[in-house]
Amino acid sequence: MDNPRFQTGRKSFQLRLQHMVDSLRSDILYGVYPPGQLLPSELLLTEQYGLSNKSVRKGLDILVSEGLIVKVDRVGSRVTDNIPVAPVSVSFGYSSSIERDFSLSALLDDFHSLHRSIRIKAMPLRSTVDYIKAVEEYMDNGLLDTFTLNNLDFQQLLEDGYAQSLNPMGPEAQSYRFAQEAFIDEQQLLAKPVVFSPLVLAYNRSHFQENHVPEPDGSWTWEDVVKHASALAVPGVRHGLYFYLLSDNRWPAFLLQSCMRFEPSVNGTFQLDGSRLMESIRLCKRLITSHDLFPRYLSENSDDVNELFAQGKVSMILTNYMAINDFKEMNIDYDLSPIPFMYEPRSLLNVIGIAINRNSKQLQASKCFADYLTSPRAQSILRNRSLSLPALKSAAEAPLESGDSLNRPARFFLFREIMFSYRTHQELNLPMSSFYALKNLLKQYWSDLIDEQTLCDHMERLI
Repeated sequence: MDNPRFQTGRKSFQLRLQHMVDSLRSDILYGVYPPGQLLPSELLLTEQYGLSNKSVRKGLDILVSEGLIVKVDRVGSRVTDNIPVAPVSVSFGYSSSIERDFSLSALLDDFHSLHRSIRIKAMPLRSTVDYIKAVEEYMDNGLLDTFTLNNLDFQQLLEDGYAQSLNPMGPEAQSYRFAQEAFIDEQQLLAKPVVFSPLVLAYNRSHFQENHVPEPDGSWTWEDVVKHASALAVPGVRHGLYFYLLSDNRWPAFLLQSCMRFEPSVNGTFQLDGSRLMESIRLCKRLITSHDLFPRYLSENSDDVNELFAQGKVSMILTNYMAINDFKEMNIDYDLSPIPFMYEPRSLLNVIGIAINRNSKQLQASKCFADYLTSPRAQSILRNRSLSLPALKSAAEAPLESGDSLNRPARFFLFREIMFSYRTHQELNLPMSSFYALKNLLKQYWSDLIDEQTLCDHMERLI
């Protein structure tokens, strides 16, 4: 007799049986169960689909008649070697840095070698507005099956009402918990983390040695940076410190180090003036306007910062593990240190994952691709071919292979030592509209277009 928990009549039984057959057929055709692999045992199938042993065998017989599996005595049901191919195309949207961050070409080649019936149509999404708006537009028009996003993109999607458009994922027991928490909404994992990185300080070791400056470590405050950056700077030759101020993965780090949130007090008001938040904003302005240590270079993105660092024109930069992939094949003597701090060590965390459009017509194949990117195989490829940090703990912390040819910093495993300091943008307690409104106000303040009092007045009204 079928499991009584699922006993709701003959029609329900037929639907459950058909669901099992359809699911297994799709998994076989899409390469989830490749040729030669065994299907789950009959016992597991009875539990998964709420069917009796007899009913499960009946469903498996259907797959045998279709030439998809063969039954092997005392072994189980094995996928046949020559199954009909049903090629499907999965549209995969990604931002401009993902080729570097994921070693994407290598992963796509490996995926296609494993799943020949699925073709990933890689679509770099370039928008004149912003990346996540392009994602939303593509999803609305049924043009996107799966896509990459970071934790800030995820917050924007939720606030724009797209939570129901994302397909829930199964928990990843072996991935870092903080990486998964970046993509959880109402206790559901809505994207799988692929890579992560804290904000770190990269520095040119040769500059420090030549100028007899002590190399940075976890005890450095921003006052130490100011002092030593001035000693490293050479007028007309190089500057001591640089970072792309307007990056949403740079400037919020200063506010996080205030150890405060943007929230009203018990009397319902918010006061920026005299707060630690204001001190962190002043610190940032002090750094970028100290032209003896910070260049007046009008950078368009963090790529400009990396280029100046590679040319030896700056001695220290704020960066992350994904960005230092630009140096993996360069002959640069550099290393990493925790970012300096104000009140306590805090580093801004950036997590990049993969999400699936719940309304995708290729849902099963999209799941297969997402599962692959977070699998031990793919995460190991990512780790061995790049300096990015895999979200899978075992891959990220694996010993370096002998003969590793990448220009990894000596303190590559620094990320493990500073996990206690990881913080995300969400800790600022700002909805995305207020986050970008704050950014625009800070741009004006840091450019001397508004004074401190005007900044405080605007922020107090905003909060």
